Amino acid sequence: MKAKQFTTFSVNGKAIPAAYDIPVTLEADEPKHLESGVINVYPQIEYQTINGFGGAITETVGYLLSKMDKETRRRFLEEHFGPDGQRYKFTRMHIDSCDYSLEEYAAVKDPVADPEFETFTIDRDQMYMLPVLKEAMEVAAEPISVLLSPWSPPKQWKTPPARPKNDASVYGGFMGMEPVDYDTPSRCNGGSLKPEYYTPWAKYLCKYIQAYLGEGVPVTMLSLQNESIAATNWDSCVWTAAEQKTFLKDHLYPAFQKCGLADKVGIYIWDHNKERIVEFAGEILDGETSDMIEGIAFHWYSGDHFEAVAMAGELFPGKTLMSSECCALHPPGQSPLGAMGAILGSFLDGGMKSPQTIEYDDATAYAHDIIGGLNAGMNQWIDWNLCVDKDGGPRHVARGFGAPVCANDDGTYRKTITFDYIGHFSRHILPGAKRVGFSRCNDKVDMTAAKNPDGTIVLELLNRTGKDLSYAVRMDGQIVRLNIAGKTMNTVVIEA
Repeated sequence: MKAKQFTTFSVNGKAIPAAYDIPVTLEADEPKHLESGVINVYPQIEYQTINGFGGAITETVGYLLSKMDKETRRRFLEEHFGPDGQRYKFTRMHIDSCDYSLEEYAAVKDPVADPEFETFTIDRDQMYMLPVLKEAMEVAAEPISVLLSPWSPPKQWKTPPARPKNDASVYGGFMGMEPVDYDTPSRCNGGSLKPEYYTPWAKYLCKYIQAYLGEGVPVTMLSLQNESIAATNWDSCVWTAAEQKTFLKDHLYPAFQKCGLADKVGIYIWDHNKERIVEFAGEILDGETSDMIEGIAFHWYSGDHFEAVAMAGELFPGKTLMSSECCALHPPGQSPLGAMGAILGSFLDGGMKSPQTIEYDDATAYAHDIIGGLNAGMNQWIDWNLCVDKDGGPRHVARGFGAPVCANDDGTYRKTITFDYIGHFSRHILPGAKRVGFSRCNDKVDMTAAKNPDGTIVLELLNRTGKDLSYAVRMDGQIVRLNIAGKTMNTVVIEA
């Protein structure tokens, strides 16, 4: 048996990678019975299949990459999708505009005036997003699968926005937003799809998917709605579970069957934060609808709730569990509350956090969430934007959020430590891997374990403490001794 440890240190905000060969000894040769400081790994105990990892290609991403020269853009995509990069297998793309579009738009400007969709076009997608996706497909180590998600139906089909009930703090607050017109239908600020337009909306979604397939884009998944209960100040639409169930079984799935998509594109429900995954899925999934739904998608913005993901897996066995979006709710390296946050931080934390510390905190949050999701039964994981600019944009609404890569004004880009932390998972846990059993002597490290199709065992260990830790890993009568430095992400690969 051979073992190798890959460690990422954070030094002044930069990721410093290191790799070590680790000695392997027989447990029978230990001088005394080994029972303290032990991590057990059980490769014979298998759980869910891990299908892979990925990130979203929004209009923002496409636009930023269009500003790079050909060589830089190619290197960017190779570092995300290539065999020597993150090996991303999945990407998420939006149907019509989302908050990470340069402006609001729809494939049909007025579907009431054009009920047959004769003016339908994906010209907007072909400006920035599709060229990037097609180039990513050229360099990808794995065949790419695309998840399409709608943020809002056309505004002409919607009710006016209702006053939002979601917690604004989950989405970073709405400071600086424009006043909301609660009398006029809009793509933004929520509102709901009128029932009389359920059938046209199903037809619209099918037409969009078919247009992508016609471009050679491998669309394999559709979520019914991004963030179904969030009336955010960007493109959004509020659905109850009962409304989505009616739309699914009486309108969308029959439309899928009619146009030949039912066996090609898997439908995902929820696509929102983890804390309500059990209730929402429980209201939609039953004997009539179960075969129509491939899986349940979820986001990370309301906290861990890994137990909710695990319960969803137990209640609805056979459904793919997919983390479909996550990002830091602030621009790269900036306080979540901007200058005011920096001032508050100086009082609450005894000093203002540096950009490097903020980006390190983002990276550990990502790794913690991926590990927790995998241990709860998650099958696949998709990040939000592959990149944003220094202000967390550009986008058509105020304020911006983070991404693992920051696109610079001069057409270059900077990888944050989050990029390297994600790579610990996506580069080593390969599509088709099985999560396997383990037990720890303490909870000082976040940990998961997986077995790749080639038989290699991968351990992922996150040390969020400031202290170095030591463990003896026991597996199949052999011992691997690990030193896990403080504030590091670590991958251990064990070959038979």
